[in-house]
Amino acid sequence: MTLPFRDINCHVAADAYTFTSPSSPNAPSLVIDRPTGDIRLSETTTLPKRVSRVSSIAGILGFIRLRLDKYAIVITKAQPMGRLKGHMVYKVISTDFLPMRERQIRDPDEDNFLSLLKTFVMKGPMYFSYGIDLTNSFQRQASMDSSSPLWMRADDRFFWNRHVQSDLINFRKMGNRSQPGQQPSVDPYILPIMWGTLEIRPTTFRNTPLTVVLITRKGRYRAGTRYFTRGIDEEGHAANYNETEQIVVINDTGGGLGGYAGSSDMQSGKYGAEGKEMQVLSYVQTRGSIPVYWAEINALKYTPKLQVRGIETALPAAKKHFDEQIRIYGDNYLVNLVNQKGREKRMKEAYEQMVQMLVSSPSEKVKGDTITDEKFHIIEPSSSKQEYDRLHYVYFDFHHETKGMQMQRAMLLVEQLQEALIAQQYFRGVDMPANGGLETRNYQTSVVRTNCMDSLDRTNVVQSMLARWTLDRMFVDLGLLQRGETFSTADPAFEFLFRNLWADNADTVSKAYAGTGAMKTDITRLGKRTKAGALGDGKVAVMRYWLNNFRDGPRQDAFDLFLGAYEPATANIGASLVFADRRPVLIQSIPYVLAFSVFFVLVSLFTRRAPGSAVWTIRLFILFWFVVAGWSANFIINNGMLYVNWPKLNPRPWATEGYQDAISKVRKDALLGPFVARHERGLSTARYLNAEEGKKRIE
Repeated sequence: MTLPFRDINCHVAADAYTFTSPSSPNAPSLVIDRPTGDIRLSETTTLPKRVSRVSSIAGILGFIRLRLDKYAIVITKAQPMGRLKGHMVYKVISTDFLPMRERQIRDPDEDNFLSLLKTFVMKGPMYFSYGIDLTNSFQRQASMDSSSPLWMRADDRFFWNRHVQSDLINFRKMGNRSQPGQQPSVDPYILPIMWGTLEIRPTTFRNTPLTVVLITRKGRYRAGTRYFTRGIDEEGHAANYNETEQIVVINDTGGGLGGYAGSSDMQSGKYGAEGKEMQVLSYVQTRGSIPVYWAEINALKYTPKLQVRGIETALPAAKKHFDEQIRIYGDNYLVNLVNQKGREKRMKEAYEQMVQMLVSSPSEKVKGDTITDEKFHIIEPSSSKQEYDRLHYVYFDFHHETKGMQMQRAMLLVEQLQEALIAQQYFRGVDMPANGGLETRNYQTSVVRTNCMDSLDRTNVVQSMLARWTLDRMFVDLGLLQRGETFSTADPAFEFLFRNLWADNADTVSKAYAGTGAMKTDITRLGKRTKAGALGDGKVAVMRYWLNNFRDGPRQDAFDLFLGAYEPATANIGASLVFADRRPVLIQSIPYVLAFSVFFVLVSLFTRRAPGSAVWTIRLFILFWFVVAGWSANFIINNGMLYVNWPKLNPRPWATEGYQDAISKVRKDALLGPFVARHERGLSTARYLNAEEGKKRIE
């Protein structure tokens, strides 16, 4: 089994970057020639001459080619987070970009590309391990060949740095002109990274030592921000797709932060306290956007315009999505939490139409009560004739059922799913170090796929409830609880740990997609809805509005750049046009006019007047600037499409259409129309020249 090097030295010279492992002196060194960026292996132990700097790094994150240069991204600092089955897990703390060329002339676009990556991606929650695969659940790991290199075993969906590792992987598979063929000696330099949540908490439950682990893996396909990435793409990849695995490890002596993964316990083949078997129990859930073609269009309105495209056109993409879901997880219980009334009703109906088209002979069942006619809406196949008959749709109006802070009513959904959860089970494996892995004792046979509009706040609450129900079951099966008991009443300290684990997970997932922490975390942390929690949600809502309209464009660009959805080196864009603002100058100036108007009004109101000065002139001055401010604010609100900070690298098709409509509308404006028509500078090439390419990727 080939594992990544845990210690790498980077030798910087004018003609090459050379990477070596001090603990493996006989291993070939990895050489990156400068300025070409070509990769090769060197068997010689002689280090390059004229080395200007030698630094110790935690690993190579990858290589990325921007518009003018190629960069090696190295991990300069990593923080130990704890041990998972004896192997240390690390969080990326800091990185460095090593250019192939020493640029003499600064390029503004190149600097912007680097700034996007450093600001929005490199500071994200990225985790790795030298000894264990973080991208695969324990159930998938148990069925894999552990002799293959770690990066080959990584789940492609959650191999976050897969695109920037392409150069190393391609060299590994094919070599180059001077070193043709496969190059297995590169394997230890390829380090798979996971983005998401990873919490490892050694604790006790009723005086029984155990380790609780919560891992959420963010999908690298169709990754993005809240309003700029919705639904699915043509390949069946869902927006905001995450896999969450809750793990309990019993009899684990390797849960501390000290030492190395290769401890004496591992080498002797004995694991666990007092010779007891180490057991791993895990439960997996998924979340993802509603699998149809849809979008929410920002225009500075608090509630964006909802756009749902034809359901039939999305059918092939939905089939690809559920092909993968069924192949990996088995039966899928599709829990839909959107509202049954208002604007979200369209999404509920679209999802239900999609499921009805997928399953054969769909059988619908609606359960109501005195409060609502549709407490649950269930769509089940009436037979099992084909693959998609393994889809089971369950609708639950979360907001309607829990209004008035009655969060206990959300447990009605768990009760509705109880038979499915009992049949679903969970993974249980016993560690066999002598055999090189886990011996499976029990399989999880299905998965719950949960969504709301954002697949964030409501989804977080429901996933934590399902995890709680399953954890109670695990503890009963382990003999730690009696039937009918719950860990919340049996061990308050463990209950506190569980709640905070899931609340922290909710915040991490939400920050990656919406830019803020999650809403409704008072339910997860405290078990009830509170007024303080509701006020906190109001603050989060205001922050989301600001970020989603004015900050998420660059954040989406950063994801597209790092994950390979946009490649600067191959984009057909002229010099210095990528980030240029091509709106007419008058339109750009309106927010500044508004700011100056408000400033003058405030100064006039709060500045002490000179004795004997005329009052009417001050009032006239205030009235004039008040009218200008009102007109400016009205113009911005009514033409919000022109002031949203859109992604510039992969234009959204609705942004292109909306911009054109807004400009046409402004041309008809009695005051600004003649000036805009006369001084129009054209649309931004970076935004709209590749609109068709962007449309293919988004739709």
